[in-house]
Amino acid sequence: MPVELLHVGFGNMVVARRVVAILSPDSLPIRRLIREARERGTLLDASRGRKVRAALVLDNGTVVTSALHPSTIARRLGQGEGEGDEGA
Repeated sequence: MPVELLHVGFGNMVVARRVVAILSPDSLPIRRLIREARERGTLLDASRGRKVRAALVLDNGTVVTSALHPSTIARRLGQGEGEGDEGA
């Protein structure tokens, strides 16, 4: 059974089945979650220095930031694709 990967921008992928939440970083609690993950060393920055538009929380507590909108990532997750999609 192949592992399904989710494209989160700029050629970066995460294992789709490990994604627990896709969040917008607009609120203070989500920004705090990102900051605390950075302090703990459990933040993976997949935004390549761009503005962070989404934060993905994985089942092991890792937080992945992305420059893609949460709706774009959710659509990719819902379609079950990620590897073949080009773009950011």
